[in-house]
Amino acid sequence: MGGRDEISWAELKRMILAHAEQLERTAQLIRELREAGMETDRRMQETDRRMQETDRRMQETDRRFAQLQRELGRLGNRLGDFVEGFVEPAAVRLFRARGLPVREVVRGLEAVDEEGRVIAEVDLLVIDSDTAVAVECKSHAGVAEVREHLRRLEEFKTHFPRFADLKVQGAVAAMHWSREAQRFAYRAGLWVLAQNGESVEVKNDARFTPKIW
Repeated sequence: MGGRDEISWAELKRMILAHAEQLERTAQLIRELREAGMETDRRMQETDRRMQETDRRMQETDRRFAQLQRELGRLGNRLGDFVEGFVEPAAVRLFRARGLPVREVVRGLEAVDEEGRVIAEVDLLVIDSDTAVAVECKSHAGVAEVREHLRRLEEFKTHFPRFADLKVQGAVAAMHWSREAQRFAYRAGLWVLAQNGESVEVKNDARFTPKIW
């Protein structure tokens, strides 16, 4: 053998070593990729676990929130019943003192639709011969509660047609009032009833003229 194409043993050895190094680098790259893949799988599993834990906590939060809403609803109903019971006996005295000869007080007036669903409610309805005062009772009254009662009064005769011939006035009674809400109710033509110690008083002055619906 001879000539240019002949490869010396030294050159062949270098080629074999270079090839071996390349194989080792390739094997190392494969190992790194495999380890990276395993780490990715581990992180994805950890992410799944955390998402499941987050979902469980959210479900628990939803359950507790629903329970709190039910408890607040029951508390609100009890407070509403308390305020109505507090205001009802005073309503006759207060409105008679303002020239309205009250003959009847209806508590918990409801209107229902054809399917029996409640579509309108009035806490107290104070009635004389030609006038009725629809009283909304609240533990706390703000402007939003006053606006809601004004809307209720606009629809009152539609929902309670048997009172269509009466002159309807409105009142809001509350244990606690914001000043802004009191002024707003007064200017809207509503009677303002508020707690005063162990009793209830009318906040409207002698110049007040109630709105008629």
